[in-house]
Amino acid sequence: MATALSAYSIRLRARIRNRPGVLGGLATAIGGAGGSLMAIEMVATDGATVTRDLVVFCPSEAHAGDVEAAARQVEGIEVLEVEDRTFALHRGGKVSIEPRRVLKDRDDLAMAYTPGVARVCTAIATDPALVHRYTMKANTVAVVTDGTAVLGLGDIGPDAALPVMEGKAVLFKAFGGVDAVPVCLRVDSADELVDTVRRLEPMFGGINLEDIAAPRCFEVEARLTEALSIPVFHDDQHGTAVVALAALRNALRIVDKRMEDLRIVLSGAGAAGVAIAKILLSAGAHDIVAVDRKGAVHKERDGLDESKRWLAEEANQADRRGSLQEVLAGSDVFIGVSAPGLLGREDLETMADGAIVFALANPVPEVLPEEAEGVVAVMATGRSDYPNQINNVLCFPGIFRGALDVGATRITENMKLAAADAIAAAVPPDQVSPALVVPSVFHPHVASTVATRVGEAAIADGVIRSVVG
Repeated sequence: MATALSAYSIRLRARIRNRPGVLGGLATAIGGAGGSLMAIEMVATDGATVTRDLVVFCPSEAHAGDVEAAARQVEGIEVLEVEDRTFALHRGGKVSIEPRRVLKDRDDLAMAYTPGVARVCTAIATDPALVHRYTMKANTVAVVTDGTAVLGLGDIGPDAALPVMEGKAVLFKAFGGVDAVPVCLRVDSADELVDTVRRLEPMFGGINLEDIAAPRCFEVEARLTEALSIPVFHDDQHGTAVVALAALRNALRIVDKRMEDLRIVLSGAGAAGVAIAKILLSAGAHDIVAVDRKGAVHKERDGLDESKRWLAEEANQADRRGSLQEVLAGSDVFIGVSAPGLLGREDLETMADGAIVFALANPVPEVLPEEAEGVVAVMATGRSDYPNQINNVLCFPGIFRGALDVGATRITENMKLAAADAIAAAVPPDQVSPALVVPSVFHPHVASTVATRVGEAAIADGVIRSVVG
């Protein structure tokens, strides 16, 4: 049975007859329905009965319904309430705005607002760069989406995308100390999206683009990078690429191979796939073939858009052709950012010795770790319930923290490479193993280390302004 996860957990409130065996019968029924009982708390008692809250992790939304149904069938149990804990966490939203300064008296009010604030406004009007020192812009990022490629859900629109953007804002604050504001835009074209974000620039110190469908995302990022004087970063592209590179660097130490000697197969030729190919080439790889639904992306294939043309010409220099299974044979590395269940154990067995597999499709990877066990040397996924989670949260809070701290005006390729090196180095050399090629997302020093290295790279690349916060 699949692993029970907090994402599908419920809180079940039940009035339980106060006699031996009744609570045990409820626990047995929950387990039989696929649930994992994680916590029990007493709410009230009248002597004859005890009202308890039970927290139950489930493998899926359907299993949560099965758990509820099973509980209602237990003799001596009255189910009073069932709450989906994920929906409860989102109720009312996940972010709020709080003041950084407490106004204790009239003097504070006079400085924070009129008349004192006028002096700060005048100073900024005289020297606009001071806005980065004396306003929220110094520590605030916009998390921008049009809702066209949300998670694995597709084009669900800006309203339905808001919970994800709120979640991203929470991660920015929790891991990087960066204030982030969700900005979900109802736009119909790249022109509208770019124009709207340009108009928002005075408020923000950076732009994190999120869940924008390819190929629009490439155009939007390029145009905004050119037009704005603040960092622009498309996390679905570059965040995934940075963490994948970090994991690959440590994985190569395990299998004793060099980046420049690898044969790499990349499943997925969209935003993340293109960014992964670019960063791997920058890191020294030479032989990368991207595969989409039509097979290998090569120079003579008809109908290639601009980004796939780049993959054919710059990444697939060996001009490999064929299906995913055909190009996978003899390869050293597989990186999937595409769709679930594309590969089986028999496909992995055709790879070279010491094979490395990063199956990053979510929530179901291209191949499950259970199928890869004993066949590949290093396995990673995008999921938290398996070792080696390739998670963008290892990357974007530190990248923006570093960029904001030094007053960076853009995110360069060297800054991304520096972030990857910092993430890889967060796993001490004597601890690198097949089950640990990237640090936990809760590693206490990842974001600060990434920020330091990114800031140093920005300074070295000369992309910083003279006035910083």
